[in-house]
Amino acid sequence: MLSRVFTVATLVAGLAAGLCCPAWAQDLEGSADHPLIPRYEGSEIVGYEAEAFTDYEFRTGKEASTGTTILEGKLARITYRGPADRSVLEVFRNYENALAEAGFETLFSCAKAECGDVPRTIESGPRYMLLWGEGDHRYLAAKLARPEGDVYAAVYVTRNGSGGPAKGRAMVQLDVVEVAAMEQKMVVVEADAMRDDLARGGRVALHGIQFDFDKDTLRPDSAPQILEIAKLLQENPTLSVLLVGHTDMQGGLDYNMDLSRRRAARVVQTLVQEHGIAEARLQALGVGPAAPLASNDNDEGRALNRRVEVVKK
Repeated sequence: MLSRVFTVATLVAGLAAGLCCPAWAQDLEGSADHPLIPRYEGSEIVGYEAEAFTDYEFRTGKEASTGTTILEGKLARITYRGPADRSVLEVFRNYENALAEAGFETLFSCAKAECGDVPRTIESGPRYMLLWGEGDHRYLAAKLARPEGDVYAAVYVTRNGSGGPAKGRAMVQLDVVEVAAMEQKMVVVEADAMRDDLARGGRVALHGIQFDFDKDTLRPDSAPQILEIAKLLQENPTLSVLLVGHTDMQGGLDYNMDLSRRRAARVVQTLVQEHGIAEARLQALGVGPAAPLASNDNDEGRALNRRVEVVKK
């Protein structure tokens, strides 16, 4: 059974009483259970990663090309080595029940051949303990809706067919993403600075225009930067510009091209409708990931690549 099955309400009570998530002598140093999802009783943490803000390819189908959703937020990856003489199915059903009782909604569940290429996607990188599964694997993708941000959990259970202490044991990969917007720390570029950059190089990159994740909806914290674009155009009445949307390399090319175009068009619409800028002076374009400013191999580079540029016509 799982060490302790918690609903969100009983989890809070357990934390207050100091009863949740006991320390295990064989756990990897510095690791910990996720506070929303307990471990299967007798399991040990053998792999652990935690990131305050990153992107994650969340599998919701058997084929990566059609069953992948990109999430952004706080990520915990925990690899458990199960106790001896416990089947993959028994461990998996315990996690399935615990997630349901905690209020998670199942988005996708599969077993063995039904999982398609899910095992190949998960059995990679530092999760080496999962590489020797003998075909008995099960996967569950679930979502917990919360006002402060949704939580997504991916549970993958397989049997280790290698030697050593994990031989024959059920192995669990638990990945939990707490969706949240990135803290905005980009400086607003003022109208005078934009005018000077346009005079020197013909374009200026703006990172202060932010959108809801995977949408073309402007976030409220974009207002100061859009106001500065409006001031630039009001103070320079003969200036016409392109608003060019850029994305990082995450996701499909066609999708990113369309998303970047829609985001640029949203900026144009806002300048016209809310700031009275003549539509004839503005043109929206989207180039997706085609013109990166930095590497797409890390979070910092991807953040720089997601931007709107003002280009002088």
